[in-house]
Amino acid sequence: MVTRREKEIETMKELIITTAKEIIAKEGLDNLSIRKIANKIEYSPSTIYHYFKDKEEIVSIIMRIGYMKIVNAVSITDLDDLTPTEKLKKVTRNYIQEALKMSDEFLAVQINQSPQALKYTSYLFKGASKEKPALMALYNCLKEIHKDEDEEQIELKAQMIAASTMGLIMKLILEKNIEEEQRQKLINYFIEEVILKI
Repeated sequence: MVTRREKEIETMKELIITTAKEIIAKEGLDNLSIRKIANKIEYSPSTIYHYFKDKEEIVSIIMRIGYMKIVNAVSITDLDDLTPTEKLKKVTRNYIQEALKMSDEFLAVQINQSPQALKYTSYLFKGASKEKPALMALYNCLKEIHKDEDEEQIELKAQMIAASTMGLIMKLILEKNIEEEQRQKLINYFIEEVILKI
């Protein structure tokens, strides 16, 4: 049974994480600080340190939460009845939609070059499909489609799909004046005419 004190601790941690996400979304990851979090929630910085070791721990938790949302979006289990091509389309669409749901946070993290950010956002290195669950899900889809190609070729395709999808997502986030109908047309065209042809 969860005690009242444990609930209070969890509530405070959630407040700190949520506030940090808001700061990252508005000002970027580089501008996040313990002092800014403390000021925004109207507590002293020492209170934040009572719940988290340092800023890096907070950033790591935020990155992990965001990355797990993406992993869950592309590692869906209801793919069994789909053809490999339909799986690829669904995985790509889910990734785009999940990223757009957390657009400000997604953008702030993707353009950040800090070691904490790169730990979660890097996927162009050789062997990434074995280390990165989201890329692995994409790799596995492609492996079903391109059975005759070697693993290196399939990984390169997965990396190119991930990179080009990232470009589309970033443009959809930055160009806020795109009507929803146009947004959906772009996503559909991208999946049908770009992803399926890689």
